[in-house]
Amino acid sequence: MSSSVQRKRIRKDPAARRAEIVTTAAAVALAEGLECVTLRRIGEELAVRPGLISHYFPSAEELVAEAFGHAATAELDRLLPGAEGGAGEPEPGTATAATAGDRAAPSGTAPSGAGTVDAGPLVRLRRFLGRTTGEDYDAISRLWINARHLSRYRPLLRERVARQEAAWRGRLEELIRDGVAAGEFRTADPLGAAVQILVVLDGLGVHVNTVTPARPAVVLRMAHGTAERELGLPAGVLGHPEPTEQSPS
Repeated sequence: MSSSVQRKRIRKDPAARRAEIVTTAAAVALAEGLECVTLRRIGEELAVRPGLISHYFPSAEELVAEAFGHAATAELDRLLPGAEGGAGEPEPGTATAATAGDRAAPSGTAPSGAGTVDAGPLVRLRRFLGRTTGEDYDAISRLWINARHLSRYRPLLRERVARQEAAWRGRLEELIRDGVAAGEFRTADPLGAAVQILVVLDGLGVHVNTVTPARPAVVLRMAHGTAERELGLPAGVLGHPEPTEQSPS
């Protein structure tokens, strides 16, 4: 006998639905590239009609820009949490970047950003540079390369890339200024030092899309050395990056 009871559909709050769409699009962008972020694809991921996605994002270009901004903000908050625990670029209508950027931590340990508020600038900088290797960082490096290329043809994405670049520069400059004020760093140009460190990291990140032999330690440590030189720190004080693990063939 068939039941006459109708299954009740649960309608999500608009803000929660929008956050779910953006988070899903960001995950697809990180795993497969921004070209794969389409209204149809995200609808399939969420098991909803593309029309529901277009209700929140009338064009795929808007969703692509939002997905990149969300992913980049979450990664910035993971790599370099603000001194006051603040998030990076706010994504309107989405979950906070700090929440979206959390990574599951092993049982009994704190998340990667935990305790940063109480850490001094030198410790925070060391942590930041220590996180710029490995699979997670390679994924965000690929996304930045992807976004910068596509932004040549997509105005909405170009604006979002520029906003994110400013957020990353600003976060690192703020850390350096804190270090100068605390007497831990020495530089007359915190912004210039921040830009130099980020340029080196960008240069190293370009290699994620190439098949190259393992890079020597002196190359992996280029960002550390640049930071030490620009901030008047003793050589080696920022530590050495862990060798990037190679996937088994």
